[in-house]
Amino acid sequence: MGRFFKLPLLLLVLLIPLAGCSTMQGNSQESSTNTLSSVQQRGELILGTSGTMAPMTMTDSSGKPTGFDVDLARLMADVMEVKLTVKTIPFPELIPALQKGEVDLVISNMTITPKRNMQVAFVGPYLKSGKCIITKDENIARATQSDNINRPETRMVALKGSTSEDFIKTLLPYATLNTVDDVDSGVQMVIDGKAGGMLTDYPICLSALMSHPDDGFVSLFSLLTYEPIGIALPANDPQFINWTENFLLRLNGTNTLQALGRRWLGIGVSVEE
Repeated sequence: MGRFFKLPLLLLVLLIPLAGCSTMQGNSQESSTNTLSSVQQRGELILGTSGTMAPMTMTDSSGKPTGFDVDLARLMADVMEVKLTVKTIPFPELIPALQKGEVDLVISNMTITPKRNMQVAFVGPYLKSGKCIITKDENIARATQSDNINRPETRMVALKGSTSEDFIKTLLPYATLNTVDDVDSGVQMVIDGKAGGMLTDYPICLSALMSHPDDGFVSLFSLLTYEPIGIALPANDPQFINWTENFLLRLNGTNTLQALGRRWLGIGVSVEE
């Protein structure tokens, strides 16, 4: 299991404006919708998720979607007394799918950012996370100033369309950046030496270390950033937004959210009332 180090210089990340995914585009819905009524009529709640960010959202050995986010959506469907249908969609395409009405909601380890919030509504956060780096490179692991690694020979990888990609572009503009469609591909690049490190979210770093205990990861950095993870909903559906807010509060009050955290992350989580 890798060691944990804090990187003081990267507190500068706190000063970076939270930028949304630049590839997420689409027109906002112009009239109010009633998702709850549609869900009841169909008898199903349609979740959009990437399925590529273990342990939050992933697929098991049989190809079935699973993870913290999928379980959270399943609880929502259970309370609505409908079945859950999961659509796995590439991360940059999730918000457009929600805007087009192809899914009822998005739960996919998605950071609430001002730009995303101009396109869709968010409820939460249901989890507060932060950025971290998975690396085998001692130079990256022990860097104390951004200049030490902000150079072309520093090869970094991040999930395409994520805030991690935005952070690398802002904090390490001279580093060589590669993007991938799923976390496993990025982790494999680090293992194979094709990238010096992968910037991602804290729960995903933990999962990667647990899944690859013998692959020589040197460190897991906590970048001490604020990453509020939320549920994305249609922009003009106040009843669904209100229902989801109350749903999260009930999960928190009954310790169900904490139980989900312990199951998938090894730690309890809660929302602030």
